[in-house]
Amino acid sequence: MFEDIRDKIRSLVRSLNYVMTIHGEEEMNNDRLSIFDVEAALLSGEIVEHQRDEGTRESKYLVAGRTIDGDEIILVTKIGITGKLIIITVFREESGYEN
Repeated sequence: MFEDIRDKIRSLVRSLNYVMTIHGEEEMNNDRLSIFDVEAALLSGEIVEHQRDEGTRESKYLVAGRTIDGDEIILVTKIGITGKLIIITVFREESGYEN
């Protein structure tokens, strides 16, 4: 359903055209994940949910993918106004996410 966005996300990761928020980096470290785990999950993952911010109408995408070790993680992403992928946060599936 979101193949075009998924492919755009993968292309941005392959070209290293992404940034991670401070919150995302903190969560990545808390879950003992590396940037390679994040990249692997984005390259192998699928969009499982689309969210739209009621105030800004901005789209966010939840991507479920697998780390280098095969663990499933979820990433909350968006494509910024500059065209870069923004990784808002990352967490292991069992941790859960509240928007």
